[in-house]
Order: sequence, then C-alpha cells, then structure tokens
Amino acid sequence: MRKFLTLGLFLALICTAAAQSRRDGFIHSHRKHHESLWQQNWRLAGRTPEITEGLVIPRPLYHTPDTVSVVFMGDMMMHRDQISNAKVGEDNFELSEYFPRIEHLIKRADIAVANMEFTLAGKPYTGYPCFSAPDSYAEAVAESGVDIFLTANNHILDKGRKGIDRTLGIYSKMESEGRVRHTGAALSAQDDSLRFPLKVVSKGMRLAFINFTYGTNFGISEEFPKVHRIDTAEIAGAIRSAKLSGADFIIALPHWGNEYVLSHSKQQGRLARWLAENGCDAIIGTHPHVPQDIETLTVTGTDGKCSRKVPVVYSLGNLISNMSAPNTQVGMMVTLRFTKDKFGDKNMLEPLLTMTWCSRPGHLTRSYTTIPIKEYVGKRGLWLNPWDYDKMITSYERVKKETGIVD
Repeated sequence: MRKFLTLGLFLALICTAAAQSRRDGFIHSHRKHHESLWQQNWRLAGRTPEITEGLVIPRPLYHTPDTVSVVFMGDMMMHRDQISNAKVGEDNFELSEYFPRIEHLIKRADIAVANMEFTLAGKPYTGYPCFSAPDSYAEAVAESGVDIFLTANNHILDKGRKGIDRTLGIYSKMESEGRVRHTGAALSAQDDSLRFPLKVVSKGMRLAFINFTYGTNFGISEEFPKVHRIDTAEIAGAIRSAKLSGADFIIALPHWGNEYVLSHSKQQGRLARWLAENGCDAIIGTHPHVPQDIETLTVTGTDGKCSRKVPVVYSLGNLISNMSAPNTQVGMMVTLRFTKDKFGDKNMLEPLLTMTWCSRPGHLTRSYTTIPIKEYVGKRGLWLNPWDYDKMITSYERVKKETGIVD
C-alpha cells in the first residue's frame, strides 16, 4: 500500500510540474549530453532517473547545487568572400573548418547563444551590405552546438519581407525538430509571445533571454514580421513577463553601440543601468564588430540595503567574418554560470572569458576558422602564413590593453 501511495505522490508531482511548465511558457532544454549533479546523485545512490521529455523530475533532497552554464558568442557573418571560398558546387558549401577549434567550448556549456547577422533569403547569395547566406550556414552553426539564434540585429531585414519570412521560417522548422530556438524577431503576435522573452529551462533553472536592436538597415511597413528594437516600454513588459513566469535569471541581449570602437558609449551605459535597475541579471551586447570593455554594475534593492551585481559585456565582437580592419578579427566568448541550491538560493558566478581569433583563408587553414587565442599562443609553427599569428598576438594584446579585459 505504501508503495502505491509513494508512486501516486510521485506521479502527482510530475503532472503538477508538467502543467506548470505549460502555463509559464518555459521550454525545457535537453540538448547537452552532460550528466547534471542531481542525476549523479541518483546514480550514486544506485538509482537511474528516467529522463522524460518536457517534464521536471523532482530532485532528491540531498542534491548539491546545480550549475547551469550559458556561453555567448558574437557576430556570425557571411561576407561575399566567405561565400566564394566555401562554394564547392552549384549549391554546396564547405564550412567544416569554421568552428571545430572552438566546438569544445560551445558544447561543454549547457546552452550556447549566437548572433546570426545575416538572412537566409535564398539565391542569389550576397554579402555586405545586404546579406543572404546559404541555408547550410545556419545548419553548420547548429551542428557546432549553438542552441539559440539571436535575430534582432540591423541586418535581419536586409532582404525585406521575403528575406525575414524565409529566415524565420527555416529557424522555426529547425526549432520544431528540436535543434535550435530563436529570439529577437517573430512572424506573428502569437509567435512573438513565445519569443519575447524566450524562456528556457535547463537542469531546473529558469532563464529568460531578451534580445533587441537599436534598429535595422531597412524597414517594412507591416506590424509583423516584427523585429524588437530598443523600446523601454516593450523591454519592461518582457522583464515583467519573465518575472511573473518565475524566471531565476533574466539576460538582456542588446544589439547596440558604435562600430569599431573598443569602449562603450554613454548611451550604452545609460541603457545598461536602466536594464539592471529594472531586473536584468546580466547584459551581453553585440554589433560593434570589436570587443568592448566590461563592467559590473551594483544595483541597490528597494529596501536600500540589499544589492546585486550585474555584469555588462558591452560587445562580444565578431566570431567569424571576412573583416580584417584593426581589432575586428578578435572576438569574445563569454560563459555565465548560474547556481541554485535546494533551498532556492540563487547565485551567478564570475563570468568566464575566452578571446577568439578569426583566421582568414591561407593563414592557419585553407578556409576561415575561429580559434581560442590562449590555446594557440606559442604555436606559430602551425600557421601556413605566420604573419597571421603575429597579427593575432599584436591585436590580442592591443584589445586587452585598451579595453582592460582580463581573460
């Protein structure tokens, strides 16, 4: 009898959690293959938990705090020379060298996020100033381990209504297959309600992502498709939605700032302060195509006593592109780590920074490739063209000196 009562209680807890998951709009992330701490505890106790898609399984009371890691990457570009270099047939593109040297950094995180600064508008494929990349580029990004595509950027409307419709349609199809999620732009009001904010659960941790841009290079007259812009009323509504849904942490992802400038602007600083004071727990920016400085804002609670620290990464720079202007080949991967213990106490650990270098064809390999700089320091002999290694070291040291970044 006791066994049946225990089983009934367990099933009731599962049903309650599943119903709550549907009500609050959070999507459960199951992509990563890491064994969470609560799973380890079950295994060590001689029991194997059943992993049920879409359900929150109650954790043992004695579990240690889980850590959820989220890695953020900068601008994924596709310039004309990248298209030409990758083309191996009428509609075939070889992109296998793009990400393998950073893939271990992407896949070791529970969630990986990247800014998709192009459209998938179809042929003809074009680079700057109006980007249309082959569909296989998005496939390669997903295969590298990226889970969330950011679409609120100044290039998402480069090909007008047709371009954004096709781009978001492809991303939504990939989402329906359980491969990626996307946020920042939406095809309809119903679609938008699920993406602004984008709510994701990983290891029981509820995270909300809010992506928006300063503007777009081109516009459309219709209300939808919609690209979220820097509108404090809309952003405040997204923050409220995240809080009402029980988000443990809220991450703002603005596309902002001045291009090619290594320090943030006064406008960025003011908006960062507003985002922090209105409830965002971390702010990770893109757009300038170079890394920018990092700071930590202290926000005082309404009681005037309690305060919290909000890290602000003003710009991640490029992850991969054809750019070669000063500092544009240096980028950053930033990993945020969130913890929550059995008592519900939440904490965000110190961000982890990895500086990256985008090497162009004929330098390190025959294609474009992105590498973690520190892992390649002292390995000049690997380069086909050692001049690129020297440029990497010089650029790396200059960016660190001018931004104050310590990786």
